[in-house]
Amino acid sequence: MIERRAAFHALHRAGRPLLLPNAWDHASAAMLAARGHPAIGTTSLGVAATAGLPDGVAATAAQTLALTRRLARLPVLLSVDVEAGFSDDPAEVAEYVRELAGVGVVGINLEDGRADGTLADTEVAAAKIVAVKAAVPELFVNARTDTWWLGVQDPLPQTLARARAYRMAGADGIFVPGTSDLATLRDLTERIDAPVNALYQPGGPGLAELGAAGVARVSTGSLLFRAALGAALATADAVRDGGSTAAGGLPSYAEVQALVSTGGD
Repeated sequence: MIERRAAFHALHRAGRPLLLPNAWDHASAAMLAARGHPAIGTTSLGVAATAGLPDGVAATAAQTLALTRRLARLPVLLSVDVEAGFSDDPAEVAEYVRELAGVGVVGINLEDGRADGTLADTEVAAAKIVAVKAAVPELFVNARTDTWWLGVQDPLPQTLARARAYRMAGADGIFVPGTSDLATLRDLTERIDAPVNALYQPGGPGLAELGAAGVARVSTGSLLFRAALGAALATADAVRDGGSTAAGGLPSYAEVQALVSTGGD
């Protein structure tokens, strides 16, 4: 397991970013693994919506753990989105993450945004990181700060201050979703002494451009899940309205059925 966690760390290279696609169930993760992605993450929105629960309110700890147990059987490095740790108690967060690590997780995404749309106190967020790293030292902790995501005023200095605090607490990477401005990302990657994770945004910079800005990891977040929903709706509408449906590119029944041979429920 230590070797797998080290391999995940090594995939984070400034200028040559890891594309981390985010899955929401066994089928999506197995398909991504079969396409050759060396690592995948989970999307908290996808996991929550699939379970009929809201995202970001610490409602999906059980669902996330159950999904993790299924995905850990796949031949891929797995990082799990745990929102803000599903608790404000650092000891409880650490115990939960220890359980995830016990089934084979190599990394987590731990955020400082709160359900009320504000940022958690830096000290509280940092204390969770300290507790997690004490429990599972080799685990890659990707500390997400929602300064841009929540639209705080003058986000750059807050982002840098939080990045410093999270790094001192032991974070291995810093995730700054909400900005795709290349000049801003270049500033962040030059001033943060850790791999910087950006969120891919449709219409924004591509993987090569983000890499040129020094980004070391690019996540798709909830994009793939929302794209799948959009494709399903478009297909249903086409069938209802007598339009054409695109069969090309769709996985066959047999291909999807075969996914259980790599894991399954």
